[in-house]
Formats: sequence, C-alpha cells, structure tokens
Amino acid sequence: MLKTIFATSILSLAIVASASAAELPSTGLVEKGTLTYGVAATFAPFEFQKDGQLTGFDIDLISALAKKLKAETKPMNMDFQGLIPALLAGRIDIINSAMYINPKRSEQVDFIPYLKVGNQVVVRAGNPSKITGRDDSLCGKTIAVTLGGIEESQARADDARCKGKGLAAVKVLTFPTGQDSALALRQGRADAEFDSTPGAVVLQTETPGVYEVAGEEFESNTNIGMATRKGDTAVQKAIKDALQELVADGTYKMLIEKWKLPASVSIFN
Repeated sequence: MLKTIFATSILSLAIVASASAAELPSTGLVEKGTLTYGVAATFAPFEFQKDGQLTGFDIDLISALAKKLKAETKPMNMDFQGLIPALLAGRIDIINSAMYINPKRSEQVDFIPYLKVGNQVVVRAGNPSKITGRDDSLCGKTIAVTLGGIEESQARADDARCKGKGLAAVKVLTFPTGQDSALALRQGRADAEFDSTPGAVVLQTETPGVYEVAGEEFESNTNIGMATRKGDTAVQKAIKDALQELVADGTYKMLIEKWKLPASVSIFN
C-alpha cells in the first residue's frame, strides 16, 4: 500500500514537472512576465486584423505558448521591415509574424521554426495575362509583392532570370501589405501576385470568383519561424519548450486545422 502511494506520488510529481517545464525567463524581457512581440498583421491567415482585433494562426499560437509559460502577451503591430530593427533595439522580445527563414535574416537573428509553407502565383480569375506559373510567362509582366517579404526576393530573382535569357524584364511592384498587393492585382495594376499557399487559399475563399492560382506551388519547403535576438538562449528555450508541449498535447495540430492550413505545413510529423 505504501509502495502504491509512493509510486503515485512520484508519478504526480513527474506530471507536474512536465507541465511546468516551459518557463519564461525572469530577466532580460521588455516587461517581466510578459512576452512583448512584434507582428506585421497583414498576412492572412497567419496574422491580420478583423473588427479591429489581431487574429490568425500566429496570434492563437502565441496565446497558447504564453499560457504554457504563464505569461501575458503584448503585441506591437508594425510594418514588416521594422520587425528586425525593433528586435535588435530591444523594443520587443520576439518576432511573431510568419517570418520566412533565409540566410540573410539568420545572420541577424536566431529562429525557432514552427511551420513550413510554399508559395503560389495568384492571378485574376480567367487569367487574362495568360500566366502559366513561376516560369517565363512572367517575363514582361508586373508582379505585386509585399515589401521586404520573401515574395519580393522571389520576384526580383525572376526579373534577373528573365533578363539573363534576353527576355523582357519583370516589373516588381512593392506594397506595405499583402492586402495592398492583392488589391493591385484585382484592380489590374499587376498581372500577378506572389502569395503563400495558405494566403492564396484565403484570397479565393473570401473573394470567390476574383482570384485563381496559376501553375504549381513553388519553394514548398520554406520554413517560417519566430525570431529572437542572437544568443538569447533563455527566451529561445522557453519558446521551444512551450512549443513542444503544444505539439504533444495536440494544440499545434488543432490550430493548423482551425485555420484550414494543409497538413503539410507541420514540421513536427
């Protein structure tokens, strides 16, 4: 009997220890007990505003992480290009904004990957510019992209590729937000827009009959992650530990399903 009670007590302690493994550091934060995060809320379904409130997959994810860490959250909504400077200046603790991980950014910040996504070429319904995908049909066309996002670098790479082949240049139109890029396409100021695969699904779902995709998904193994300052191992560990708990208890999968993301976005299979 005593052995049974002792064993049960040990098991209970193990469960409590496991539940409290994720812990927010007590120092080095903008505000003690709070995750102050930067976000550019213009990239549905990851982060956007609805009825004046932040919403999206990333917003739900950071709330779930904060609950594991017994922390408050404080968002700072800003232009995408201002996110890394704000982090490096110590104005925020992390970047939580579906940031695509690439070598240039990795030189400036450390990343915690949590999803992988692809991109698609979005055109107007009926495809009046006869674009067949991310190929030479883009040469001589105008592509709308978000300033500073991976889509801009992709479009500029296509411009260089077209000119390298002696074909007409790609005109790259940059906009502050994904919504602005989509509007430019809808109004005919652009022939195409580069968007994430989940973002393309949102466009077609929310405005049926206005947009369609051309060609296959490309760069479908691009990781996105939360960013911390270089060497900030305490915050890194806290987020990673909490994220692993969300994966283990099914919250991560539930959020993917809630926001209608394809199952392929998971990096924790």
